[in-house]
Amino acid sequence: MLTSTVIAIIVIAVILLFLASRTIRIIPQSRVAIVQRLGRYHRTASPGITAVIPIVDKVLPLTDMREQVMDFPPQSVITADNVGMQISTVVYYRVIDAAKAQYEVANFKQAMEQITQTNLRNIVGNLVLDKTLTARDQINSELRAVLDGVTENWGVRVQRVELKEIIPPHDVQQAMEKQMQAERTRRAAILTAEGEKQSAILKAEGEKQSAVLRAEGEKQSAVLKAEGQAEAYRNVQKAEIEMAQRLFDTLSATPLSADSLRYLYLRTLPEMAKGSANKLFMVPSELGDLAGAISTLAGGASLATSDDGAQTPQQRTPQRPRVEVRPTEEQK
Repeated sequence: MLTSTVIAIIVIAVILLFLASRTIRIIPQSRVAIVQRLGRYHRTASPGITAVIPIVDKVLPLTDMREQVMDFPPQSVITADNVGMQISTVVYYRVIDAAKAQYEVANFKQAMEQITQTNLRNIVGNLVLDKTLTARDQINSELRAVLDGVTENWGVRVQRVELKEIIPPHDVQQAMEKQMQAERTRRAAILTAEGEKQSAILKAEGEKQSAVLRAEGEKQSAVLKAEGQAEAYRNVQKAEIEMAQRLFDTLSATPLSADSLRYLYLRTLPEMAKGSANKLFMVPSELGDLAGAISTLAGGASLATSDDGAQTPQQRTPQRPRVEVRPTEEQK
């Protein structure tokens, strides 16, 4: 009796576990489940624990609600200037309505691939080769707008479309490489010319500044030299004035005759000639008398015999002697 009861309990527990496994479902995060009841759409189960009725309800495979990437292989396209090339694309999409993605299209991934290839051919067919190579953003925007308008009815939103790779023909690649090399050569020549131009400008500016500084230096040197010469002249004149003052003081203190004064004046002329600023001297008209006085003082007067036999000093008309004042070494 006890054994039968235990067996019955075990059977009931197994049945309950089986029913629980068929009744309770756990749905992971970022995924949803489509629940069908008697073959028709019933509801969309959110992440977490959900209960279904066994045999009556059916849970379809989970739908991923995260952003997904679909990589399409290269396909042949022809540009407006009849150049064939290979273009591969990448589509980023997200399912926003699991029910539409399940019931509106049989296989939305395959359908998206076909519509992407078709519209890519249409867009590139309206562009020339150079435009196709440089207008990737434009192609991406136009292709995304077309895909998003179609896939919206499928419960799918296209986030963005990227051209992964553009492969032109081999001869076109060689031509592009030559063109790129020529462009680089041209830019190098332009940069070299600009560098030489800047170098010439800087060199000319440097020479100009050097000439200006040299002229300023010569100007300052000339000014300083002139100031030095003027200072020397002033010192010489000051010394001459002091010497004349001392001579005047000496003459004032010592009573001298007129002939002595003339003699001292004659001796003073060479001292006056030593000044670097003295170039011209005024010789007074009394210099002849001064020379006669010097002769008398020196005892060099000649005696003449008169008619009566007496010897008298010979009367001579005083001659103005030639006084030569030689410049000193400094004046030379």
